[in-house]
Amino acid sequence: MTGEVLLQIQDLHVEGRAGEEWLPILRGIDLTLHRGEVLGVIGESGAGKSTLGLAAMGFARDGCRISGGDIRFDGIDLRKTPELGRRALRGRRIAYVAQSAAASFNPAHKLIDQYCEVPLLTGMARSTAEAEAVTLYRKMQLPNPEEIGFRYPHQVSGGQLQRAMTAMAMACHPDLIIFDEPTTALDVTTQIEVLAAIRDIVRDYDTAAIYITHDLAVVAQMADRIKILLRGQEVEEAETRAMLAAPKAEYTKSLWAVRSFARPEQPTPTGQPLVSVQAIRAGYGKVDILQDVSFDIHAGRTVAVVGESGSGKSTVARVITGLLPPRDGQVLLDGVALPQDYRARPRALLRQCQMIYQMADTALNPKLSLRDLIGRPAQMYLGLQGRALEARVRELLALIELEPDSYIDRLPQELSGGQKQRIGIARALAAEPRLIICDEVTSALDQIVQEGILRLLDKLQRELGLAYLFITHDLATVRAIADDVVVMQHGKVVEQGPKPEVFAPPHAPYTDLLLSSVPEMTPDWLTGLLARRHGKA
Repeated sequence: MTGEVLLQIQDLHVEGRAGEEWLPILRGIDLTLHRGEVLGVIGESGAGKSTLGLAAMGFARDGCRISGGDIRFDGIDLRKTPELGRRALRGRRIAYVAQSAAASFNPAHKLIDQYCEVPLLTGMARSTAEAEAVTLYRKMQLPNPEEIGFRYPHQVSGGQLQRAMTAMAMACHPDLIIFDEPTTALDVTTQIEVLAAIRDIVRDYDTAAIYITHDLAVVAQMADRIKILLRGQEVEEAETRAMLAAPKAEYTKSLWAVRSFARPEQPTPTGQPLVSVQAIRAGYGKVDILQDVSFDIHAGRTVAVVGESGSGKSTVARVITGLLPPRDGQVLLDGVALPQDYRARPRALLRQCQMIYQMADTALNPKLSLRDLIGRPAQMYLGLQGRALEARVRELLALIELEPDSYIDRLPQELSGGQKQRIGIARALAAEPRLIICDEVTSALDQIVQEGILRLLDKLQRELGLAYLFITHDLATVRAIADDVVVMQHGKVVEQGPKPEVFAPPHAPYTDLLLSSVPEMTPDWLTGLLARRHGKA
C-alpha cells in the first residue's frame, strides 16, 4: 500500500478474567493498516478476532484488559490517551459495525434519530445531518431513502438494518471503520447487496477498514490483505490474491479445505411421510405470509427450506410446531391431522417435534447448569427423576461428544459457540423426538465448527432415525446435509424435490438467483456478478 500508515499495533496482549486469574486472549499481535486499505481478519471461534477489532479502538470488553503493547491511531497513542479522549475518537474518526444490527439499535428510537446522534454532538445542524443520512441511505441502496430513516428498527428487514448501521457508522466520515461479521446472519441475495454497498462506500470515502469474518469467500471480495488468527496468535498474513493462491501455514490450508463433508445420497423414500404440510396459508394480523405451502418430510431424511429473509421459512416452522395456527390447510403426523394450536396438543404429541435455535447464546438460560438445561425436557416429557434423569443427561452429553464429568455442572457462558449449539441439540434430543427443526443452527458459527455440527447431526440421524427440517440461507450447508430441498419466495414454494434435481439446471429463475449469489473464493467474483446483473438490467 502506498497510503500513509493510519493504524499501527505492536505486540498487543489482551487478557480475560477467569475468577482470580487473568488468561491470555491475544498474544503479541502486530497490525499495520494504511489509509484506504481493507484488512480481512479470519479465524475460528475464540481466535480473538473481535477482541482485536475492539482493541483497535483502544477498547476492551468488561472482564477484559489490554495488558501490553502499543496501539497508535494516526499518531495518537490510544493506550496513553485518557478515556475521554478515546471516546472523542469513537464514532467520529473510528466507527464500529456490529454483527447483529437488530441487537445494536435502540428499538425505541427511529433510525434517523440514531443516525443523527453523533453528528449533532460535533455541532452539525439537524437538517444537514438528515440530508447526509439520505445521501448515505441512497449509497447503501436502501429503498425510499428519503423515508426509511423515519421507521423504527423493527419496521425494516435484517439486511436493510445492517445497511442502515453501516450508514450510521459513516455519518462522520471516519478514517477507520471496523466491520465485525456484518453479513453472517444474512441470506445470500441480501448479503450481495450489503457487501457491494460496504465496498462502494469504503472506496468512495477512502476509509480504511478491518473486516472481521469467518467466511473466506466473503473476505476474498472485500480485503486487500488477510490476517489469520488462531487462539490469539497470528498464523499468517499476506496480500489477498497471494494467500488465496498459495496459503503457507497448515492451519490456513485447513481453512481452505473445510466443508469436505457431504451426506451420502439417500434412496428415494417410499411409503407414508412422517410429516406432511398440506396447502398451508398462514400469517400475522391481516397479512398472509404463507400461501398454499405443501411438502413432505420422511423419517431419516433431511428437508432443507431455503429462501431469502421474509420468504416464510421460519413461519413454516411455527405452523408445524403449533405456535402459529394456519388459516387454511393442515399438518399431518403419520397421516393424522395435528391440532393446529400447540396448546391443544397433548405432551405425547408435543415431544414428537423439537427445535434447535439459531442463536444458542439467547436460547440457553444463562443461570441454569447443563444438567438442568438438558434434564428439564427429559423430566417434563418422559417423567425421568433422580438417578434415571442423571443417567440420561450424562448419556446425552456423551452423545453430543462432550465429556459428562467435565461439562455437566457448567453454565452456558463457560462454553464456546459450537459447544453451546451442541447443548441445544442435546436439549432437543432429551424429549426423544422424531422430527427436529434446525433453524439456522450453523449461520453464526465459523466454518470449522459448522462442519463439526453438521457431522454430529448426520451421525445422530443415522443412529436414531431422526427427520430434520433444516431452515437455512447457507446453500453450502444445503449441499452438505440435505436430501430434499424446498425453495421459498414471498411465502410460496417455487421449487422442490430431491437435492440433485433442484440443484441441477435448468433452475427456476429464483433458484438460479440464489445459486448465483453464493460467494466464490475468487477476488473478482463480486465485481463480475454485479457487472453481469447490471448488464441484464
